[in-house]
Amino acid sequence: MKRRPTARPDGRSSGRLRRTLLAGLVAAAVVLPVSAAASPNVPAPAPAVLGESAALPDRYAANLANLAEAARTAGNAGRNDRAAKLRAMEAGGGARFLVFDGRGKGRAIEVFGDLETADRVAVLVPGSDTTLDTYQRFRAGALALDQRLRAEHPRSAVVAWLGYDTPDTVGPAVLTTGRADGAAAELGAFLPRLARLAAPQAHLSLLCHSYGSVVCARTGTGSEVSDIALFGSPGTGSGSAAQLPTRARVWAGRGAADWISGVPHVRIAGVGFGTDPVDPAFGALPFAAGSGGHSDYLKPGTESLDNLAGIVLGDSPEVSRAHA
Repeated sequence: MKRRPTARPDGRSSGRLRRTLLAGLVAAAVVLPVSAAASPNVPAPAPAVLGESAALPDRYAANLANLAEAARTAGNAGRNDRAAKLRAMEAGGGARFLVFDGRGKGRAIEVFGDLETADRVAVLVPGSDTTLDTYQRFRAGALALDQRLRAEHPRSAVVAWLGYDTPDTVGPAVLTTGRADGAAAELGAFLPRLARLAAPQAHLSLLCHSYGSVVCARTGTGSEVSDIALFGSPGTGSGSAAQLPTRARVWAGRGAADWISGVPHVRIAGVGFGTDPVDPAFGALPFAAGSGGHSDYLKPGTESLDNLAGIVLGDSPEVSRAHA
C-alpha cells in the first residue's frame, strides 16, 4: 500500500505557525521569571477633587486624608492586608501625594524632596505588577534615588508615578503596547503640570523600568523633559530612538543579570516590542547598569543607581560608558 505524500503547509499556514511560535517565545520569556501580584478589588473612597490652582500643601493634605480614609474603609471591609499596606504608605503622616486613588489596583503619585525648589526632577515610571499592594518596593527605589540625588544636588526631587493600571506580569496585556498607549496619554498630560509645580525652568527626566519603558517611549514630551532613560526594557514597540515622540536624549541600560535580556526582540501582529533598546541599532545613548538583575537598578550603592542619578543631574561622565 502506497503512503500518501505528507501535505506541505502553504505560506499562509506557515506564517500563522511562525507568529504563534514567536508569540509563545515572548510570552514564556516575560511571564516565567516573575509571578503575578494579586490586587484585590477593595472598597475605597473616590479621590480628592482639587482645582488646578490648589497649592501643593493643600494637595498633599487632601490626598493624605483620602489615603487614611481608604485604609479605614479597607479595614472595615475585612481587607486587612490592603489596609496594612495603605497605612504603611502614610509614612507617619509625612508622605506627600499629588494624586491618590485607592480603588481597584490603585493610583498614586508621590513626591520625595521639595518640588517647589527643585530644578532637577526625576519621574519614575514603573513596570508590570506595580499596584498599591506592591507599592513599597516601588517606593524603596524612589527613596534610594532621592537620597542619592540630594546628596549631590539638594535642589532635586523624585516623583514616583503610579499613574496607570500596570499590566499583570502573567497575562496578555504585558505583551502588547495597548496598556502603554493609555498610560502614555496620562503621563503626557501630567508632565507639563508637574513642570509648573517645580522651580522655574526645571529639567525633568523620565526614568522608565521594564514595561514602564514602553509607556515612556510612547509618551509625547515637550521641552520640559531633557532625558529619558530606559532600563530593564523588553523593547518599546518602536524601531529606533529617533522614532520616539520626543526631543529628549534617550538612554538605555541593562544589568548583566537581568532576565529581560532573554525576551525575543520581535514584533509580530502587535505582539512583542521589537528592537532591543540597548542594541546600538536602536540609537539610544548607552549607560552602564552594572551586574544586577531586573529588580536591582535603584538599589543603593549600585552602578546603575549612580548612572541614573548622573543622567538626571546631567553632570556625570560615567553615563557614557556602557557595560561590556
